[in-house]
Amino acid sequence: MDGGLVHGPATAFSEPSAITTPAAAAYDHARLEGRRRVLRWLIHNLAFRFLVKVEGAEGLENLPAQGGAIVMINHIAFVDPVVVMGLLPRNIVPMAKIEAYRYPVFGLLPRIWEAIPVRRGEGDRAALRKATQVLGAGEVVLVAPEGTRSPSMRRGKEGVAFLGWRSGSLIVPTSVEGTEGFPSVSSGRWRQAGATVRLGRPFRFKASEGRPGREALRSMTEEAMYILAALLPERRRGVYSDLSHATTEWIDFA
Repeated sequence: MDGGLVHGPATAFSEPSAITTPAAAAYDHARLEGRRRVLRWLIHNLAFRFLVKVEGAEGLENLPAQGGAIVMINHIAFVDPVVVMGLLPRNIVPMAKIEAYRYPVFGLLPRIWEAIPVRRGEGDRAALRKATQVLGAGEVVLVAPEGTRSPSMRRGKEGVAFLGWRSGSLIVPTSVEGTEGFPSVSSGRWRQAGATVRLGRPFRFKASEGRPGREALRSMTEEAMYILAALLPERRRGVYSDLSHATTEWIDFA
């Protein structure tokens, strides 16, 4: 089943969606800061108290204190992006599938937050352009390169590599664990382990002469996904379970 709030674009670019969303307007960083702080307060004081059990986050020192960055996550449950947005110390702008805006009640969050809408199953020029603007404004973009929820990792889409290369932004690999079964008010689920987030060492993609081709973008994506997989328990690694295949030809660690 596809994730609701976070989606990674592919690279077979399409025309912008006809659906009108708040993110279709010019990006205004200052206008949204106060609104997002209020929403983060609600996540901490309502969602984390009544709907999602949260254990905490590790490696927060790996998130740059300022400047544009891409937080790249695995995606196992609906609440993954909300957990990450609530635990990280900076306002995060998620890339959300366009269908999420139509959800009853939950569709209000990406609208009010002004997430970046993405058309599923195809690249979206408008989404990548907006994400680049957000990064250029010095903010953090949240991307799930798999583009769908899965208990173990699936093949990542090349959009994360293109966005990372085009923007030159740091990429922070971030693992999410323990979110299955949430949101929940069940005492049985709350007695079990809760959600944890772990941030790994940030990196950039190496510069290249001209725009990388599809083969290069594929290699860049695979290298990034193996870095993310190394932060996860083996049962979560899926197609990236054999870490001996990992390479860093395109990677510059910070």
